[in-house]
Amino acid sequence: MNPNRTKRNYAVALAYAPDEDAPRILASGPGEIAKRIISLAKEQGIPIRRDDTLVSILSQFEAGEQIPETCYRAVAEILAFLFRVDSKFANRAKA
Repeated sequence: MNPNRTKRNYAVALAYAPDEDAPRILASGPGEIAKRIISLAKEQGIPIRRDDTLVSILSQFEAGEQIPETCYRAVAEILAFLFRVDSKFANRAKA
């Protein structure tokens, strides 16, 4: 594991379209790029999940690539988390 691609100095953004087989890596990068990825997610109201191990793995792939099958389970857990968070936000908006 590359220690430069863990902790708070690296971020990976994923995008998922229901018509695709797997989520794609939308963006990734260290330092200022990571800060910008996180900032844009916050500005857009996109929930953020910190998982240093998964970031370390996914950061090895290029933007636009689908995530590898070996990462499906970990990413599925994150997507489930995001759907739960998203439904909480949707329920608050209806109230």
